[in-house]
Amino acid sequence: MKLKKTIGLLGSFVMAASLIVAPVSQVNAQAEDASVVVTMPTTSEPESGFDPAYGWGAGEHVHEPLIQSTLVKTTKNLEIENDLATEYSISDDKLTWTVKIRDDVKFTDGEPLTAKDVAFTYNKCRDESTVNDFTMLKEAVAVDDTTVEFHMNEPYAIWPYTMAIVGIVPEHAYDKDYGQNPIGSGRYIMKQWDKGQQVIFEANPDYYGEEPKIKKLTVLFMEEDAALAAAMAGEVDVAHTAASYSDQEVDGYHLMNVKTVDNRGFNLPVIEPEEKDGVVYGNKLTSDVNVRRAINLAINREEMIDNVLNGYGTVAYSVCDKMPWYNEEAVTEYDLEAAKELMDKAGWKEGTDGIREKDGEKAELTIMFGNGDSVRQALAEDTANQLRDLGISVKTEGVGWDVAYDRAQSESLIWGWGAHTPMELYNIYHTMKDSGLAEYSPYANETVDKYMDEALESDSLEDSYELWKKAQWDGTTGVTQEGDIPWIWLCNIDHLYFVRDGLTVAEQKIHPHGHGWSIVNNIDEWEWE
Repeated sequence: MKLKKTIGLLGSFVMAASLIVAPVSQVNAQAEDASVVVTMPTTSEPESGFDPAYGWGAGEHVHEPLIQSTLVKTTKNLEIENDLATEYSISDDKLTWTVKIRDDVKFTDGEPLTAKDVAFTYNKCRDESTVNDFTMLKEAVAVDDTTVEFHMNEPYAIWPYTMAIVGIVPEHAYDKDYGQNPIGSGRYIMKQWDKGQQVIFEANPDYYGEEPKIKKLTVLFMEEDAALAAAMAGEVDVAHTAASYSDQEVDGYHLMNVKTVDNRGFNLPVIEPEEKDGVVYGNKLTSDVNVRRAINLAINREEMIDNVLNGYGTVAYSVCDKMPWYNEEAVTEYDLEAAKELMDKAGWKEGTDGIREKDGEKAELTIMFGNGDSVRQALAEDTANQLRDLGISVKTEGVGWDVAYDRAQSESLIWGWGAHTPMELYNIYHTMKDSGLAEYSPYANETVDKYMDEALESDSLEDSYELWKKAQWDGTTGVTQEGDIPWIWLCNIDHLYFVRDGLTVAEQKIHPHGHGWSIVNNIDEWEWE
């Protein structure tokens, strides 16, 4: 969108916003009151409210839950450190986690937080969660007021990553409306929620940790164009934005970019086409590993980042770039000539129109993207342009998510992934018990499965890392270029924000997928000059 059109939105936005944010004349008061106004995409508003059992903190947009406390938390280096927990251990058979918790924590209604609340929360998530997998948990049991045991159905070495995102709720004050009026023990209290518009948080005066520097946080839910207009009007302190707006000059603000593992890539079905229950699985072109390897070599990721993201991104070769379990063997240099040789080897010869052919069929591929997602659309189109040089004709198509999952079993789809847990790798590549194929695109490798299963059975979180790396590539097989290469990873998208001059946003840990709540994970550490 051009600047003139954006400015045209300003009048209508200010009228809508005047009821929910302070006028420009009060901007200095924000610094004096230690308050901050932040915009987030409309998709960041929690549909089911601020209830951990229904995704708050542990859903697609993984983040610290703010209102509730967690047992542990991740550092800027993604290491685990205690929060409510004072210590934790795992049994010799790896089926019981024992966690000791603090005895000085109270909910904001004055009631003490005990191990019973922890057990209640996790059992509720096990029974009710529709966004996170708790099938590994058999039962959480409060042994006494400060000790909780997690009895597992199977070993799960990466359990600390789950403990880092599940906020603890009060058993005595929990009901079906909890998500609308949450009570917690975290850094902030939710004071007001105007659905579809804003949510207001205030610092918890009885918080057991360090006192938050920012006393009030107002989050406004709006699209990127409205967020830009709000910044131009001086009505917000931090406005989320996209690469397409990154060249805008906003008086009194500077552009901040945060590195992420917010990955974009596309799947390549690895089996020959077959139909089951009305769904087609597999793709003739991409079932050949040499074709998949050729496609991976033919993508100039640096050029793509410059063309599509205005330089605000990093190249991606894996779904776990920058993570402690990332295998650097995934790195693949752009080499179009080598890619063409692989296509020749696969029997796809260049035709008179430049499109390769084999057995009378053209090398054709469909790459889908979610309707309304301009970045995924641009990535799909840039991929199509690049693969044309390889001799593959690519059709790009916008689709709804109601059909995308089924169609991705036989066609390519631009996906968004990236999380602070190696389960992201598992969810994409591990086969499912019922089908013997991976969930999102047909793929199976027993050795890759074995490494990931062994990783979950490791003695410790740190011990699991090498096994996750081997699942990517062990020198013989895996999911990288010299292995099966069932997915092509393109880039990690920087998260961009217009930040008011004079506001110091604390150093961010690498953001996961989802341009939303991650920015305020450490809102308590932000400062006004």
